[in-house]
Amino acid sequence: MEQFVIETRGLTKEFNKFAAVRDLNLRVPKGALYGFLGPNGAGKSTTIRMLLGLIKPSRGTIHLFNQDLTKHRLEILRKVGSIVEAPSYYEHLTAYENLEISRKILQLPKKEIDKALDIVKLSKWKNQKVKDFSLGMKQRLGIAQALMGNRELLILDEPTNGLDPAGVREIRELIISLPEIMKATVLISSHILKEIELIADHVGIIHQGKLLFQGTLAELQAKGRREIIIKANPLPQATEFLKTKGYVVAVKKDKLYLAGKNINPETLNRELVQNGFGVSHLSENLDSLEDIFLQLTGEVA
Repeated sequence: MEQFVIETRGLTKEFNKFAAVRDLNLRVPKGALYGFLGPNGAGKSTTIRMLLGLIKPSRGTIHLFNQDLTKHRLEILRKVGSIVEAPSYYEHLTAYENLEISRKILQLPKKEIDKALDIVKLSKWKNQKVKDFSLGMKQRLGIAQALMGNRELLILDEPTNGLDPAGVREIRELIISLPEIMKATVLISSHILKEIELIADHVGIIHQGKLLFQGTLAELQAKGRREIIIKANPLPQATEFLKTKGYVVAVKKDKLYLAGKNINPETLNRELVQNGFGVSHLSENLDSLEDIFLQLTGEVA
């Protein structure tokens, strides 16, 4: 039976009768790298604040590690590290000094500082003042703070916001490594579809406060459309031949487009060639995560 580190039921948050989050049934499997995906204003940050006990739900329940958050808040949150929006640090202090403050608050052994700096690859700059860090380095320091204390769950709210491409890549590679290095479950929220596609193995899509999809990345991709594109001669006869074989065929300019998830391109090519048709082009077109997201939200037909 699959274990869930995060499980919500009917989670709802209303602000003056406006439902920012509506009946959310979130389930994050243990060890997952869960991408919580949605446009700005979809309800991601509100959900995360409820998961961290920063705001109270209007109704519904939250269970982390199979425990009710309202009844075991302090015990649960000791196992959770997080970044909500921008991480906080003292710019006039070094990376090491910043983490020393966190260490004292959390009452952790000193070795936790070097361990966290090593994981986020900041050991080389541990004695450098944070004011001289790039945005990517500052974000890695924030993740180091969230990691301290052998956290079992990491919740990262838009961790690549404002970073240049190099910084985004650094943070992406770091996040991908965390489940194995830390043996932790990671929930990362983002409005950047491509980033979630590159990072996550599980995905939840939220739009206007509602969860539209939840499952593995492979299950989400399976919802997309698939087309086989063929250039065959003579075109009219090839079209009729494929229709007699039961394929749904559309002709656009000088190519044939066959829709269907179960079409085998090799079988298709062989059928055409064996029946005397010349095939000069055969390719596969799959919907991107962005295409599927827009279909789910109804923003594109």
